[in-house]
Amino acid sequence: MTSRREPRLADAAEIAAEQGLTPARISGLYNERAENGFPETRDKRGRARLWDHAEVTEWFAQRPPARLREHTPPSRDPQDLLNAADASRFLGYKNTNQVTTFVRDHPGYFPDPDVVEEMGTTENPYRRQLWRVQTLLDWMATRPGRGKHAGAKRAAPALPDVPVDGDPDELLGASQAAALLGFKSVNSFSSSLSQGNLPVLKDTDAVTEKGGRRRWTRKRILEQAAQRTPRR
Repeated sequence: MTSRREPRLADAAEIAAEQGLTPARISGLYNERAENGFPETRDKRGRARLWDHAEVTEWFAQRPPARLREHTPPSRDPQDLLNAADASRFLGYKNTNQVTTFVRDHPGYFPDPDVVEEMGTTENPYRRQLWRVQTLLDWMATRPGRGKHAGAKRAAPALPDVPVDGDPDELLGASQAAALLGFKSVNSFSSSLSQGNLPVLKDTDAVTEKGGRRRWTRKRILEQAAQRTPRR
């Protein structure tokens, strides 16, 4: 007798990160499923809906080209620097906060800024992040969710090989944490973190000066790994 393999389940945040959308947009597509054929949910995690990851991926691969996929960015010098709002417009997003949302909610999905400027005053400092046009063009060519409409689909970057028995106080980034926790990609790790499924890593041990990337000690990541419930 052949055993039936359990599907890998994914929530709206994980699907959104892979497809370059927002969790709210995924929920909207689900609510319109009678018209668009979006897959039914398979389970729930608390209040979060869970879908068969393979079914949703196939649905996105077969859907008609979206406006964003058809967007042609304006001609600019590849070395021009754009802030988050201008980068959002350059990439074709109606929401000028879209790049800010990517950076804040989906670490590892969007490229690090090429330049970070320290602004404001001593009492009220703030940072302005800037991306080169070429960086944005490179991301457009390889971003997740382009599927068959953009030619051959590129495999997600492999996670690094991270030793478990290294220095417990060494600071590690998202890709290294994803590897130690057994995730298949940085996007899956980021999604789970944003959903509150990795409580030990809710607070960071450090943030990089360039790009504001979060870092955790190997010790805390391994503590989280010991508590993490294996995913189906």
